[in-house]
Amino acid sequence: MHPELAADLGRLPELLEETRQRALAFLTGLDERPVVERTESPAVAPLTEEGGGVRAALAEFTERWEPRLSASAGPRYFGFVTGGATPAALAGDWLTSAVDQNSNSSLDPAGQHLERETVGWLRELFGLSAAHHGTFVSGATMSNTVGLAIAREWLGERLGVDVAEDGAGALGRVRVLSGSAHSSVAKALSVLGLGRTALHAVPVLPGRESVDVAALERALAEAQGPCVVVANAGTVNTVDFDDLRAIAALRERYGFWLHVDAAFGAFAALSPEHAELVAGLDLADSVCVDLHKWLNVPYDSAVQFTRRPDLQARVFRNAAAYLGPSPASGRGYPRGEHPDLVHLTPENSHRLRALAAWFTLRAYGRSGHREIVERCIAGARTLGEHVARIDGLELLAPVRLNVVCFSLTADPTPERLAALAAELADEAFLTPTHHAGRPALRAAFSNWRTTEADVRCTAEALARAVRKLTA
Repeated sequence: MHPELAADLGRLPELLEETRQRALAFLTGLDERPVVERTESPAVAPLTEEGGGVRAALAEFTERWEPRLSASAGPRYFGFVTGGATPAALAGDWLTSAVDQNSNSSLDPAGQHLERETVGWLRELFGLSAAHHGTFVSGATMSNTVGLAIAREWLGERLGVDVAEDGAGALGRVRVLSGSAHSSVAKALSVLGLGRTALHAVPVLPGRESVDVAALERALAEAQGPCVVVANAGTVNTVDFDDLRAIAALRERYGFWLHVDAAFGAFAALSPEHAELVAGLDLADSVCVDLHKWLNVPYDSAVQFTRRPDLQARVFRNAAAYLGPSPASGRGYPRGEHPDLVHLTPENSHRLRALAAWFTLRAYGRSGHREIVERCIAGARTLGEHVARIDGLELLAPVRLNVVCFSLTADPTPERLAALAAELADEAFLTPTHHAGRPALRAAFSNWRTTEADVRCTAEALARAVRKLTA
């Protein structure tokens, strides 16, 4: 054994304790750390020949890289839609690395069973029925990709072709209809060989990002052959929701696969006041939910639900004797059976992502995660009220759930909004967007640490930054 490896193995307990102390120092210093650090990255260092062991690596990380990391785990990182990691999720994630399971095959099944239990808890959390089967993936982009891959296979089933065997070209022209599709949908269509131009934008309701169901019906009536409809349960800019029940009702007259992108909007189901927003989610054929957003587990973690795991296995089957049971015929698993996880995602290797989710769900239950969701919603509402009162700012949409979308009242150019966001960077991080063609900023609340004090601090910093910008 290499001498540094042998030495680190011998002192592993104290090395892990030093790492624990370093992690605690980072976490306890989140409030004092600039939310986004604006210093330049250090020069690239050469790879050493001998290394120096864990202590040398930890020392160099602490000196060169840690001071430059953002406080994305903290309570005022409102960019994108970024959760943190609850204490239980952090414990589960540390154990995930320690036990280092590749939970893909029934030849070594414990990880698969833990994942299925966790998926069952999540299914119940989001109000889905037992008809939905779930699989952990790396994020919403992969969840959307897997869901649309199953939809692609369903299109082939309807048309009498085998896409998994013969390729996407066997389908001919494909139409994917959506009102306000997330950018990852177009990316998925590119990856799946359907092409970005397969995505057709359907008109939305006036002043909304929610699809006009009448316009969607017209588009379905004009389409030749079966389609895919991507509905939204929480758009990125304004957290708008499509009418899922009305869309699902259209399937009685038109043949389409209903995929719902509920990356973070699915969590509305936890709040009795907002659960109606996701009414009809169970009617979907496939559902995307991102977990490293509002479940507050570490990156990278998401879940993909579908009613057709048999088609999912047909797409992703991996016929290799050393991996265990395989749908070798290429026709997938019979409906009702449970394929090994290796046959359900693009990954042959699959870390035990479910463990962090298992820990946080087991530790805090439904009520703990409902409290996080409702506190984030309350924080977004309060910040929206502050924005509406700040001279020089205006809300561009009502605060429907956990995102505040706003802009400058005068000269709202991307450059001026970027300057405003940069002025805030020490206190809060917001990301740019466009809403109805207008440059804007958005603040997304999804971190378990965020409190009223953080909202107040952000509002005060925002008021100061606007005054400075418009002086």
